[in-house]
Amino acid sequence: MRFFHVILFLLSPIFLLAEDLSGIWKGVLTQGPGGCYPTYFLEIQMNFSDNNISGKVYDYYDTSKFVKLSFTGKYNPLTHRLVLIEQKALQTQIPIDCVPCIKTYFLTYSKKDGEEILEGEMKGYTAEKQKACPPGKIVLKKAKMADFPVDIDQSEQLEAIQQTIHLQPRSIELKETIEIDSPKVQLDFFDDGIIDNDTITVFVNNKLLLYRQCLTEKPLTLFFNAFPGTEYELLMYADNLGSIPPNTALMTVRAGSQKMEVYLTSNEQKSAGVKFIYNPKKE
Repeated sequence: MRFFHVILFLLSPIFLLAEDLSGIWKGVLTQGPGGCYPTYFLEIQMNFSDNNISGKVYDYYDTSKFVKLSFTGKYNPLTHRLVLIEQKALQTQIPIDCVPCIKTYFLTYSKKDGEEILEGEMKGYTAEKQKACPPGKIVLKKAKMADFPVDIDQSEQLEAIQQTIHLQPRSIELKETIEIDSPKVQLDFFDDGIIDNDTITVFVNNKLLLYRQCLTEKPLTLFFNAFPGTEYELLMYADNLGSIPPNTALMTVRAGSQKMEVYLTSNEQKSAGVKFIYNPKKE
């Protein structure tokens, strides 16, 4: 029995810090000599699943002078350490004599006085890879609201497709507004009734997430990560009406312990819409 208690004691920190890193992180980057500014602000919009991390980061002096970058990363739940690697600059709005820095972050998660904190160091190189950037120190805290627009993650393949398609404008019929209390949202689409070769295209906040997929008894599944203070609008566009018009689908929504069903109908005049609002649970 004593051995059993020792095992629980050794493992308890892992369970106590079973953190969810998804969300908005804000803070300060203090850079060494040679940077455009000695101190920057950071906003990291982080998606977290199975210890994999992705998202967008805004590196800014103020909201009119910023660089927006994409990043990926990994989290080690045993050491509570993260490595985030910026991939590329997506948008640049900085003085002409400043150069974007593509950074790698080495951070550690902790919780102090009820606040979640990421702190550590960064190193990087200029966007043209001509030279190393001055290293810097980082302190971030989890925040409730973003200062910059929040994106929906989209694969490179779907991003490329979206740039080439031209859908006919249609009105939108809002079916429902759903309040969720978990940031991780899973949507499954099934044919509502007889399988009749309905195909659908689905957008969330104008980002293409499903393209010309046939509805069957097997689910078409997509995921997105919700952030507080942002409204998410799903649009289901009917590519055809199948052999039994109109185009109908059963959409199941899973967010944390919540599970809901919504019936969607689209035709050649209107698309079905659903809004999602994420309100975190109060601790």
